[in-house]
Amino acid sequence: MPQMPPPVKEHEWLKQFVGEWDTSVEVYMEPGKPPMTCKGSETAKMVGGFWVIGEGKAEMMGMPMSSLITLGYDPAKKKYIGTWIDGMSSYLWQYEGTVDEAGKLLTLESSGPCPKSQGKLREFRETVEFKSPDHRIFTSSIKEDDGKWTLIVKGEYTRKK
Repeated sequence: MPQMPPPVKEHEWLKQFVGEWDTSVEVYMEPGKPPMTCKGSETAKMVGGFWVIGEGKAEMMGMPMSSLITLGYDPAKKKYIGTWIDGMSSYLWQYEGTVDEAGKLLTLESSGPCPKSQGKLREFRETVEFKSPDHRIFTSSIKEDDGKWTLIVKGEYTRKK
């Protein structure tokens, strides 16, 4: 059997996601209106040194919501890759992106269903910025018809003590 390649430094970068996190999320449904808020938690673990799997639980609009994110790194593409599913949609989000030179900001690109018009796909940009080992900020933005990006989700993740 051939020798499997070991994890690379980009896989090591993913280890900072591992742990138990409290989450506080704002969802901007309409411009000029206050965001919807939800609180929850995420438990993230490494799989084989190559992947992070995060399981999220929250309450949104009075209903329980669960989610699952995978993040990894593809050395052939030289890109971070991942997926997202949640209990409020049948869509499988697929991500591809990069980390900035400072090693603090992960930017992921995807396409997915437009929340404003059924059946239409839009470009999305998700970011994860590590402010410290115990605090990160997540954002999700949608590309509008005019080419401008609109923030639709902002989340604060704080490591549980």
